[in-house]
Amino acid sequence: MKEASKTRIEHDSMGDVAVPADRYWGAQTQRSLEHFPIGVGKETMPIEIVHAFGIVKHAAARVNRKLCSDRMTAEKISVIEQAAEEVALGQLDDHFPLVVWQTGSGTHSNMNANEVIANRANELAGNKLCHPNDDINMSQSSNDCYPTAMRIAAVLSLERNLLPAVEKLIDVMLKKEEESRKVLKCGRTHLQDAVPIRFSQEISGWRSSLERDAEMLRLALPPLRELALGGTAVGTGLNAPAGFAEQAAEEISQLAGTAFMTAPNKFHALTSLDELVFAHGAMKALASDMMKIANDIRFLASNEPGSSIMPGKVNPTQCEQVTMVAVQVMGNDAALGFAASQGNFELNVFQPVVAYNFLQSARLLTESIAAFTSFCFVGLIPDAEAMRRYLDRTLMTVTALNPVIGYENAAKAARLAHENDITLKEACLRLGFLDAERFDELVRPENMV
Repeated sequence: MKEASKTRIEHDSMGDVAVPADRYWGAQTQRSLEHFPIGVGKETMPIEIVHAFGIVKHAAARVNRKLCSDRMTAEKISVIEQAAEEVALGQLDDHFPLVVWQTGSGTHSNMNANEVIANRANELAGNKLCHPNDDINMSQSSNDCYPTAMRIAAVLSLERNLLPAVEKLIDVMLKKEEESRKVLKCGRTHLQDAVPIRFSQEISGWRSSLERDAEMLRLALPPLRELALGGTAVGTGLNAPAGFAEQAAEEISQLAGTAFMTAPNKFHALTSLDELVFAHGAMKALASDMMKIANDIRFLASNEPGSSIMPGKVNPTQCEQVTMVAVQVMGNDAALGFAASQGNFELNVFQPVVAYNFLQSARLLTESIAAFTSFCFVGLIPDAEAMRRYLDRTLMTVTALNPVIGYENAAKAARLAHENDITLKEACLRLGFLDAERFDELVRPENMV
């Protein structure tokens, strides 16, 4: 018995290409696989982009059915819709092998989507009913499809994943604030002791930072909702019927479950990535605040066994993962900014690397914050006794004496206490600045917060 062939022959304008028989992709995808062996298996096109392409192709087919019914027949739309939906739902992920490091317009990935949907639709139809370019790419160009998929993926990653992760951590912080209102500690500036603070006040600073970050992420969403689809190759809308752009945005909104609209200026939408730069800047701000919060906590405590040689050693491992993710996001922001500056004439050809960095930042921050919340912050318990001990030993409560004995005398008392390893109270009594009763009246940490 003859063994079944492991390849099949696919055809494009350049000729025949052998493609794995068990894959839905076609000739142009196979050529990209062979000609761009860069980061294979490691740096593939973000799966969020693949799923967004499923939404774009599904929406385009629906609108083409309304506006070009002679070409997008009832028979075609029935199988294209199912195939595109399977892509959007992640059921055909194994058929999208291409790397980020390809054509800067994302054409290879657009054709990957066109070929997979066409071949899957043909399988459903039982014949060669659909063509990748003529049917799946009808009224479209890679130049408007890829930036559209990018913006859909960006909105969904922020709205469905990152913002909920931030909001959950904010909620946990609010609970910790309420639990810690009576806990006093030594505040610190320049990494040194400063005047007293409530632990709840310290947490409130962290919480407020995250609330502002979430606000900035929400502000970044509306510009990302403007889609390039309908601009086709250079923004003029060549080969797209009148009304396609507006109706496609409506269909995408319905399929994605969140609002999108057509970009008012397609020449801008095809060549500028400023909306993604702005949104990633909000992610960088979040990364900066997470770095600060993680550093504060690891200075104050540790949370997990962490040594392979020292038994019982405890290290701030969750804080360390947060700080590494923050550094990666900051690096991504630099690469994304450089790439976005390269929109020459009617197209930016750095789009895949922008998508890669943006979506990696969103994914890393989401997962990092979720882990930090679950495995660190939820279990954070202030050691009130230790905090009070440090507070009682600090010399910075001398600040409360400034209005009574003056800055110079307060400084003398602090210096005497430090040099002689005595309490601030003893120093003030030795110097004759205050009696014990007056000192106790003035230096009350709970009245200094």
